[in-house]
Amino acid sequence: RKALQPASKAKHFCKAHAKVLKRVVLGLLGIAYLCYFIAACYLNFQRALALVVITAVVVVFICWSFFKKHCGAKVLLLLRPIGKCFQKSWPWMKWLLWVALLAGLIAWLVLDTAKNPEQLISLGGFCALVLFLFACSKHHGAVSWRAVFWGLGLEFLLGVFVLRTTPGVQAFQWLGDQIQFFLGYTTAGSGFVFGNTLIAEVFAFQTLPIIVFFSCVMSILYYLGVMQWLILKISWLLQVSMGTTPTETLSVAGNIFVGQTEAPLLIRPYLMDMTLSEIHAVMTGGFSTIAGSVMGAYISFGIDAALLIAASVMAAPCALAMSKLMYPKVEESKFKGKGSVRIASGEERNILEAASNGAAASVGLVANIAANLIAFLAVLEFINAAVRWFGEMVDIKDLTFQVILSYVLMPVAFLMGADWADSPVVAELLGIKIFLNEFVAYQQLSVYKKNRLSGLEEWDGNRKQWISERAESITTFALCGFANLSSIGIMLGGLGSLAPDRKGAFASVVLRALLTGICVSMLNACLAGLLHVPTEVGDCVTFFSTANFSNTSYTIYTCCKQLFASSTFKNGTLSFTGSWAGQAESVLWLTECCGHYNHTSCAG
Repeated sequence: RKALQPASKAKHFCKAHAKVLKRVVLGLLGIAYLCYFIAACYLNFQRALALVVITAVVVVFICWSFFKKHCGAKVLLLLRPIGKCFQKSWPWMKWLLWVALLAGLIAWLVLDTAKNPEQLISLGGFCALVLFLFACSKHHGAVSWRAVFWGLGLEFLLGVFVLRTTPGVQAFQWLGDQIQFFLGYTTAGSGFVFGNTLIAEVFAFQTLPIIVFFSCVMSILYYLGVMQWLILKISWLLQVSMGTTPTETLSVAGNIFVGQTEAPLLIRPYLMDMTLSEIHAVMTGGFSTIAGSVMGAYISFGIDAALLIAASVMAAPCALAMSKLMYPKVEESKFKGKGSVRIASGEERNILEAASNGAAASVGLVANIAANLIAFLAVLEFINAAVRWFGEMVDIKDLTFQVILSYVLMPVAFLMGADWADSPVVAELLGIKIFLNEFVAYQQLSVYKKNRLSGLEEWDGNRKQWISERAESITTFALCGFANLSSIGIMLGGLGSLAPDRKGAFASVVLRALLTGICVSMLNACLAGLLHVPTEVGDCVTFFSTANFSNTSYTIYTCCKQLFASSTFKNGTLSFTGSWAGQAESVLWLTECCGHYNHTSCAG
């Protein structure tokens, strides 16, 4: 006992002074980090820029939490008179605000589309899709226009920030680059298990391990409470602006990060009491977005990470808005108060268990993806063989399922903003996404993108080898969602296991939710077409002066096309126009271009 007395006294002292000791430890850690932060900035500020941004964000949120805890009530009390005055004036102020916003939007569209009139096609497609969903609405007179307009407004603002503003483009590009860099760590584990040769050559060992790694990381973030905090903040923003209920909003916000069967787990205790409108919103959110784990796989294909992140984030407010347009609320919801919904925390006891559970849980997903790819690609090949056989009976050569889809969905692709020449390919990929799944569609889109970046000829006979950068952007947004026929069973199975007594209710709204999810992805694609800014090639003469023609690229292809267009033959003499006219190397460059591409200028 005497030997244990010092330890007992120390334990008692720590319990009695726990708060003081906690503050001392946190203070020492804060001082240590401050010294490290100053040293990093002093040595190389450019290198430490990411650290500065992360630190600034954390400090802002800590200060906000401190301010809210100690001064929030006093500030609210001081602002109460202003709030009462604002409430009295709101009935006429909101109309003034709507008129100002509408006038500003129209003025911006007129000025913006004057340079690129083809953007108006995407705008027309956007309006047509919204009108189509309203025409299919379950209760036309009960539509909450506040939710619709706020949702579309938030989607538009996010789109403008991501695709048009310099900070937004740089932020999402940086985030996309960091995710790609982060996913590269997967090779450390998969290389050890499978070997570097299999990783480099076999699709299954190259892409699917990324899902295991990403699932493990998401599980750790969930255990630490990071995901719950982020989902709650996004959910609060959507709920306050759109006036939707906490349950449906929480599920849709969760869909930004997790899949269609994982997000409803956030609201599992409340599924039994949710209205049909709320269930429809939950399903629409699942169909309109993709899970973070499979997003990692699509990024590994070569799909633009920034666009995938933007598409998934923009889909959340749009999914809620279109859900309330397609299936408005006619029943009284039981979930209205801010404190009526609580988000559950993980059951893991430590971070290692969370990492292990996350990796183990992904095994089923990886096996499901692999099995679906084998099955769907085999079924697609069988369907193509059958369609080809029927086509040959009436002398139609090379008829396939994709060709049929390209003709059927071609007007939809054109309305989203794709050029008429690119529309068959975009329609084909859209059809594959709807009737098979988005995984196969993204894999085929990556082939078209690699062909373009490699500088291949746009046409190989009658077959298009790649689509424009604008069409790629539109297609990336249009494919970003789980809205396909095979997802109906996944959605019903997932929700049915959480609330078995409501299987009939789930089945009654699932087809409407699927249609809404498809339209949400296409609305995002229309917005991408409206806001797309063409990438400037730059001065081709300067580029060619330092270019290496041993390999082709998209820039070389574009500049060669410019050179071909500027070359003319008159009386057996080759001449050039424009910026190429005064260049002594123009003939040499033309010879190099003719070595890679066919053109009438090469015949002379």
